[in-house]
Amino acid sequence: MQSKEQQMKGFVINLLEINLPEFYYYHNVEHTLYVLDKAMEIAKQEKCSPEEIRLLYAAVLWHDTGYLKTYAGHEEESCKLARQYLPAYGYSTADINKICGMIIATKTPQSPQNKSEEIIADADLEYLGTELVGKKTEDLFEEMLYLNPGLTKSQWNHAQVLFLQQHHYFTKYCKERKEPVKQEYLNKLIRELR
Repeated sequence: MQSKEQQMKGFVINLLEINLPEFYYYHNVEHTLYVLDKAMEIAKQEKCSPEEIRLLYAAVLWHDTGYLKTYAGHEEESCKLARQYLPAYGYSTADINKICGMIIATKTPQSPQNKSEEIIADADLEYLGTELVGKKTEDLFEEMLYLNPGLTKSQWNHAQVLFLQQHHYFTKYCKERKEPVKQEYLNKLIRELR
């Protein structure tokens, strides 16, 4: 028999697979599953309690569901959907408030207010400090290009440099393990823009 968490995961993945537009090359099911994996990895390193992990798990699953309704401000829409569906999976109002705090913490510029919010914020952008950064930023560029056909690669690269210069990780784990790779990528982008 499936746990409530497994049932919820199946529901959210199905919801995204059926309803997300095809041009969401970055904000898709693969992204949600990747962030879920990374959030669990970071939570383990940060020694989270089982209850913190349970809430974090739900927050990650729902964090980008708002894209089903809107692109800008999707985090608020994700919270609306979480509030609508989470009670059926055994989450209390207090739980859902914490989960929505985590979802909002993924909004850029990120400003997490507690450890769980720091973990989801880092998990959402963990790829910036990995060898996947080139592929994932290319997927995001293709998605943005669909929404803004006039966007040039040069404009995108300049925006990426600014974004990377302003971004920082919050958890000890990501500061130590991901920041150096992110800095290498940033330096490479800066060299290419010269």
